[in-house]
Amino acid sequence: MDIHGGISAISVLIALAGAFLVRSSIRTMQGARKLSFYGLRKMHNANAARLFIIALLLFACAIWIPFWGEPIVYDVFPPSPTPTLTPTITLTPTITLTPTITPIPSQTNTPLVTDTPTLTLTPFLPLAIEALFQQGAITPNPEAVFTAIQFSTEFDGLNPVDPKTVFELPIEKMYGGFDYNNTIPGAQWTALWYRDGQLTTCYETKPWDGGTGGIGGSTECSHPDGAWQAGTYEVRIFMGYEWKVVGRFIVLGDLSTPTTTGTLPIISLDTPTP
Repeated sequence: MDIHGGISAISVLIALAGAFLVRSSIRTMQGARKLSFYGLRKMHNANAARLFIIALLLFACAIWIPFWGEPIVYDVFPPSPTPTLTPTITLTPTITLTPTITPIPSQTNTPLVTDTPTLTLTPFLPLAIEALFQQGAITPNPEAVFTAIQFSTEFDGLNPVDPKTVFELPIEKMYGGFDYNNTIPGAQWTALWYRDGQLTTCYETKPWDGGTGGIGGSTECSHPDGAWQAGTYEVRIFMGYEWKVVGRFIVLGDLSTPTTTGTLPIISLDTPTP
């Protein structure tokens, strides 16, 4: 039973007690009329009046508790928000690249680098990131949960604006938004940004500065103009050493700039590591 249901039950019980006292008061007054002695009759009438006054107080209390008592209880025991979890992540690219330049039939283009991304079933923290953990940090709650990460180039303070899974260059800053629950303030949390399986220079690891549950959690990645590259990006969030959620999005090349040569461009996968 929650707080609202308990307060409603208490109000009903108080109202029933008031009705019982009113009934007792009426019976006492009816019994006083049958008494021959004035003193006893007066005493019974006084008892009946007291019972009736107590019944009125109980009725007033039963009305007061649902309207004014419930907010006072919520001030003492504040409710914790429980977001709806959607842990299943489905990567569905919506744009298929079609080269507009046909190579010479006698020439076979052989890329120097083969982009074969592999998915890690159980993400783990690199040793370089573990070395940045603060000593004596609060032990994270193993029941902490995060919703699916939504990506956008704009963030309104609570949610990403028009989240998508496919973006086009140029990009200045990318936001990843999520909701959370059962988190402990001060526990170490980490967000790592990967591109094509390689850790980028965007990462953060610090004590959790949010509440125990709510909306508006975010992580961001910012590069100087022209530093963003096309590829498949992945954001991994950890609470302590335990992996919690992974989000993915795709960055395409600038489709407004045509290719002037007859060979397909090769995208370098070399990225700096922390």
